[in-house]
Amino acid sequence: MLAGLDPEQRSAVTAPAGPVCVLAGAGTGKTRAITSRIAHRALTGEISARHVLAVTFTARAAAEMRHRLTQLGVNGVQARTFHAAALRQVRYFAPRLLDGRAMPELLDSKVRLVTLAAARVGLRTDRAAARDLAGEIEWAKSSLVEPGEYVVAAAKALRETPHEPAKVAEVFAAYEKIKRGNGVIDFEDMLRAAVWGIEEHADVAEQVRAQYRHFVVDEYQDVNPLQQRLLEAWLGGRDDLTVVGDASQTIYSFTGATSSYLVDFPRRHRNAVVVRLVRDYRSTPQVVGLANAVISQARGTEARLRLELRGQRPPGPEPELRIFTDEPAEANAVAARARALVDAGTPAREIAVLFRTNAQSEAYEKALTEAEVPYVVQGAERFFERAEVRQAMVALRAATRSIPGETPLPAAVVEALAAVGWAPDAPPAGGAARERWEALAALVQLAEEYAATPTVLPIGEAAAVERPVTLADFTDELHRRAAQQHAPTVEGVTLASLHSAKGLEWDAVFLVGLSEGTLPTTYAKTVEQVEEERRLLYVGVTRAREWLWLSYAVARSPGGRARRPSRFLPQLDRSGGGERARGTGPAARPERRRTQIVSCRICGATLLAGPERKLGRCATCPSDIDEALHERLREWRRRVAGAQKVPAYVVFTDATLTALAERRPGRAEDLIAIAGIGPRKLGLYGESVLALVKGAAVDDVCPEKTFEIEP
Repeated sequence: MLAGLDPEQRSAVTAPAGPVCVLAGAGTGKTRAITSRIAHRALTGEISARHVLAVTFTARAAAEMRHRLTQLGVNGVQARTFHAAALRQVRYFAPRLLDGRAMPELLDSKVRLVTLAAARVGLRTDRAAARDLAGEIEWAKSSLVEPGEYVVAAAKALRETPHEPAKVAEVFAAYEKIKRGNGVIDFEDMLRAAVWGIEEHADVAEQVRAQYRHFVVDEYQDVNPLQQRLLEAWLGGRDDLTVVGDASQTIYSFTGATSSYLVDFPRRHRNAVVVRLVRDYRSTPQVVGLANAVISQARGTEARLRLELRGQRPPGPEPELRIFTDEPAEANAVAARARALVDAGTPAREIAVLFRTNAQSEAYEKALTEAEVPYVVQGAERFFERAEVRQAMVALRAATRSIPGETPLPAAVVEALAAVGWAPDAPPAGGAARERWEALAALVQLAEEYAATPTVLPIGEAAAVERPVTLADFTDELHRRAAQQHAPTVEGVTLASLHSAKGLEWDAVFLVGLSEGTLPTTYAKTVEQVEEERRLLYVGVTRAREWLWLSYAVARSPGGRARRPSRFLPQLDRSGGGERARGTGPAARPERRRTQIVSCRICGATLLAGPERKLGRCATCPSDIDEALHERLREWRRRVAGAQKVPAYVVFTDATLTALAERRPGRAEDLIAIAGIGPRKLGLYGESVLALVKGAAVDDVCPEKTFEIEP
């Protein structure tokens, strides 16, 4: 169980019973550590697996936890989201708590009732405005704020409210009344019901606490006050609690989440064991170094628990920084590079384009479509909730009655999907049509993977036989996955907001739109809000395993108003492209520098690194060097350096020679445009270099007197 763990992970796994706080940086193996801790305690007999409740924030993370525990030989652990755990308990105890009545229906979305509530108090709203109001109500309920307390609570929290706070409070109150009148509850009601059942009913509390005796909470920095109260109700004063989190990844405060419970854990639990996981197994040292540079400037409460990561992987490429004239140019360059990555062998599913707001997605959808790069949008509809997937699952179920059972599973799935218009040929053009095709193609790929695993059926009591999986088996598996929201991976570049990328990782990541006003957003007006924007960039950087691109556009559209790069980009401190702002408030402004802009002659990106500026192109863009000219220039430089008795680089550096051989200047003005060639070197060597470019032999331009320099 302990083999292969690093010293810090081992400390977390073997910590004694009681409060344990694991501060786990991105990519440091936190899931491995906490599942190994549960398994170690269970397999050594210290605890019973069925008495463990492990809670996290996504169904995906809970499923991963269950999978790893099964691999470790531990079954019976309840690994669920807060909402799933609460729903299970409320449903179980509903007959007792409601005097035999059924549990009220659970709302999937607040939007419809919020729209009705807004109309009732005189507000006309469209769907977007209703979503904003619903989000504000969710924040209030998650923060244990009642309608009558909202105005004061919103002012204290410096909320950017969608309407005047008093009017939002009216909508909140009307929503609660309409909800009760319709006999339904929302997700926050369900959590409150679970708390109420335990706090107000001794028999329920006794039964819950007898069942769950050991607790693990993942992503503890994202807990809100309502979830914390439920956790405390489960614990009932006991302290066998392991929490895992990273304060530097606190990015959901707008929903009511707070890192204060993680930050204050050692104070609230005086005998707590605190373990720091800092060995990063996900990203290259170059990516880790950039992540450390971004978060090293952090200030505020969360910075007290800042971790400096140590990369454990072999070295990789340096992160790339690119500046473009406008957003369409940026999107087209990203699409072109994504196309090149895919052509070079990087699977499309291992590439992501991450941005601050969902509204930025459209430009990249268009550019990727034009570049014929498949893509999927993360954080939109869930895979199994998409109309085409639901339709496909109906078709697959129907096909179990018509397709012969001996048909190989992949072929059967392809045949069944023909009924919904899918064919295994090239995907159609257009973003939406292509996305639909890719979603159904993911079902075919899943069938191929599933078919590779034979089903074992018992025969009698002493024998077993293997048989190929059938279409009926596969449809059952799909419905099981749909119930657990365990979606297959769709083959396409991921487009995602930085918030929805949390918890995910890719081989190659593009972080785009990194300009002031976007990251940090113009809505970040306090120091705390700006610091959360910094943490968003940190989360984005730490999603990359090997290759990382950061970019921003000087203007939103061609000829538009100029913007400045994000203050969070530490490499700009050294590039001459701007300085990080002195301070974190909205009034902080970078100092301006007069800097010559040099653009890549291949892709148009603004070049910042010295060698690239000399070459006139990105280091990763294809070279068009004239090899014969390059050789003549090298020989000419050798003779000049010998005549002057100086090192060769004093005449021209290697980068300057390469730039000359690539750009092949024809006039003095072209020479002076190459970084590293000033008026003095132009006067000394310009005539000779131009002659060499035009085809002159080295012997024709190298008489000794040419290189005599006055003391």
